[in-house]
Amino acid sequence: MRAGTSGSAPEREGPRAGDYGFGALPLENGDTRFRLWAPGVETVALQIEGQAPKPMARTHGGFHELTCRAPAGTRYRYGLPDGSSVPDPASRMQDGDVHDASIVCDPARYAWQFPQWLGRPWTETVLYEIHCGLVGGFDGVRARLPELARLGVTAVELMPVADFPGPRNWGYDGVLPYAPDRAYGEPDDLRGLIDAAHGLNMMVFLDVVYNHFGPDGNYLPRYAPEFFRDDLDTPWGPAIDFRREQVRRFFAENALYWLREYHFDGLRFDAVHAISDKDWLPEMASFVRGALDPRRRVHLVLENDDNAAGLLEQGFDAQWNDDAHHVVHHILTGERSGYYASYADEPGGMLARALAEGFIFQGQPDPHRNGRRRGEPSAGLSPEHFVFFLQNHDQIGNRALGERLTRLGVKRDALQAAVALQLLTPQIPLLFMGEEQGAETPFLYFTSHVQPELARAVRVGRRKEFAGFPAFADADALQTIPDPNDPETWARSSLAPDDAETEEWRRWYEQLLALRREHVAPRLRGARSLGARAVGAEAVHAAWEMGDGARLTIFSNLGEQPVECPELSDLPPDSVFFRGPGDEDFEARAEQRYGQLPARCTIAALEAGPERGDG
Repeated sequence: MRAGTSGSAPEREGPRAGDYGFGALPLENGDTRFRLWAPGVETVALQIEGQAPKPMARTHGGFHELTCRAPAGTRYRYGLPDGSSVPDPASRMQDGDVHDASIVCDPARYAWQFPQWLGRPWTETVLYEIHCGLVGGFDGVRARLPELARLGVTAVELMPVADFPGPRNWGYDGVLPYAPDRAYGEPDDLRGLIDAAHGLNMMVFLDVVYNHFGPDGNYLPRYAPEFFRDDLDTPWGPAIDFRREQVRRFFAENALYWLREYHFDGLRFDAVHAISDKDWLPEMASFVRGALDPRRRVHLVLENDDNAAGLLEQGFDAQWNDDAHHVVHHILTGERSGYYASYADEPGGMLARALAEGFIFQGQPDPHRNGRRRGEPSAGLSPEHFVFFLQNHDQIGNRALGERLTRLGVKRDALQAAVALQLLTPQIPLLFMGEEQGAETPFLYFTSHVQPELARAVRVGRRKEFAGFPAFADADALQTIPDPNDPETWARSSLAPDDAETEEWRRWYEQLLALRREHVAPRLRGARSLGARAVGAEAVHAAWEMGDGARLTIFSNLGEQPVECPELSDLPPDSVFFRGPGDEDFEARAEQRYGQLPARCTIAALEAGPERGDG
């Protein structure tokens, strides 16, 4: 029996009319049901390519509906009373780009090679975030799966694939949430990628954006202005109105759609703090889980600046731990501008709190947010509820020049010690594409807007965003910030070819992930913190009781000087399973015996608990 499966295969999960209230849904008799929520107009016509327009019936709640003969591959639009025509906001595939016709798709036509796949436990997760476009689309990601599996990655997380304008985009300007962008491939290419991953015992996650639409190609205001609020704005424009049942259902069904129609193993929900109606999140999680085969292991992960710990007990497996990232980044780089200012005082104590309790801000005033209190108590949650990363698309790409840690003056051994801390701590690790290669290429913010006015506005806005930073205080410095719409900005973000140093970094990650797989992951379920404390300005000592009763202890010093740590000398010599960088360094071993934690070093030890005799 393959890992991730059990017993008989689950029933094939195909589209069900009762679960999808939006878009073009093929029916068993060969017809297709078209359904559009357009409360702002009295009439809508279905425009099928090569046919006369067909009036749609206006039904309850502002919906317009028509069922007619339209096989898979049919191209269609919706005609509005003003004479314009628009693509389907729930289009499953576009005939080109976001402004073009939508295409009827039948997901049942794909023949899954591993329909018995049920997923993997969350505790085994090692996430790898990747941008499909920079590696050759869905087929390019698929080609990289074997090497990622060898590395020890168990879950590939795709940055958003929802259809966006043009061929190049981060993904966070999507306007058609149900349609994979054609620049990456067709829907069945995406299914093939996921299928191939399952064949390698790997999960696939998708980053979804439900807090805003991009600035080009969003036609909803023309026929459904009620989709947005007129009393609340976000950084991207008017807030989406989650008070309306139709809006809540549109996005809840979208989450179900990706998990059922594509067999994704999990979703990462972007910036949910920008969703005004917080009660929608647990409602959506309950809807999704209730609609899927209960045997499937499906994982839901949040990005949430609010640090709302309560959501992690209401259907969500984990949250990206920005707090842990920010304090480690400050320690490694010394940066204290922007939100790093909130982590610059007593960083060792803050890092200890992140390791022991998850969030650092659990209701305290946050200096960067003008003293606004942020967060909820999280100390009672298991460490598996927190995703720990040293880099990701935001933390690199939101920098003006897109620098990775390797380009910010971080010493190699300090970065390696931080990687060891990340991968051996019982939080869930996430790597960003290229980290395992020690990549130095930037990851820049890029777009491909066709409208000159919009392209200029994005360029000017990007530079204005950084005008207040000391490094860009004069006009000449501002001009060095890359133009997001320039194809060269995209090209510079592609990873460089492998070399000898790349292979050294890859071996470092492979070694650490093998140790995690052996010592941490099998014991992670039910782990609880035994406390953590700072043993220096940039050094910590933390311990956990693992699910089997074993005690995991980590000492990590990311600073430039050794620190006194008496607890080190209490470790049984045979309990230490990792010490590095420089594991063969005799002086480092001697320092341990005398209770001194070396500079730029992480040590991990495992002592058997009452339920196990091995260690």
